[in-house]
Amino acid sequence: MRMILVLVAVAAVWIPGVSRVDAETPEEKGLRIATEARERQKGFGNFTANMIMVLRNKRGEESTREVRIKVIEVENDGDRTIFVFDRPRDVKGTAFLVHAHKEEADDQWLYLPALKRVKRISSSNQSGSFMGSEFSYEDMGASEIEKYTYRHLGDEPCGDLTCDVIERFPTQEDSGYSRQVLWIDNTEQRTVRIEYYDRRESHLKTLMVDDYNLYLDQFWRAGRMAMTNHLTGKSTDLNWADYAFGTDLDLNDFTQTALKRTR
Repeated sequence: MRMILVLVAVAAVWIPGVSRVDAETPEEKGLRIATEARERQKGFGNFTANMIMVLRNKRGEESTREVRIKVIEVENDGDRTIFVFDRPRDVKGTAFLVHAHKEEADDQWLYLPALKRVKRISSSNQSGSFMGSEFSYEDMGASEIEKYTYRHLGDEPCGDLTCDVIERFPTQEDSGYSRQVLWIDNTEQRTVRIEYYDRRESHLKTLMVDDYNLYLDQFWRAGRMAMTNHLTGKSTDLNWADYAFGTDLDLNDFTQTALKRTR
């Protein structure tokens, strides 16, 4: 992951009778909305949650996995996240650690209990499937603003709300995507849909996000994320529950050494 691009929001030239927002280019508006959405979710400190991962093949047959998640914010950098698989038995004890970064490639490691070793996921391999799901390793990191350029495409109804439709382009050359199209509701700045396009510009996947709940009167968190792969007919649902904020986590819980000890 890839080229480093620093995004600077350039102030529009003042024109009499024209507001700042009216004078925005599509690129400026897309960046502004993405930045506002990210800012709304900052300041949570840390949280834990439980997740049921439902993998579904093209015939509709399902298998499930139970996962625990821990997340901590890092000042002036991306979040750190650990996923720990508890069930079924064949994946029990497997753990995945992400150190997200604002501009550089994320650092990612996978602990394999059968081998009792930590495997680093290189940036060139982060487009691969995460634990057999329709989510890639790349999808499991934080979507930092600086890793994309943006363009506002317009407004569209999204259920009972209205969404800003934004196109974003990865700046890092190892990304598995050429672009993504996001629907962000213009009331609470929650992402409700993302379309992913592969390097051949085929519509590869669609993510639908819903069942949002508000925590601490400030932070919206989704209860369900449903990823559909249009090329394979497979899908994966992530069902989130039991969010707990302000736990006793610290940065020492998010190291490679801690990854080996996670149970």
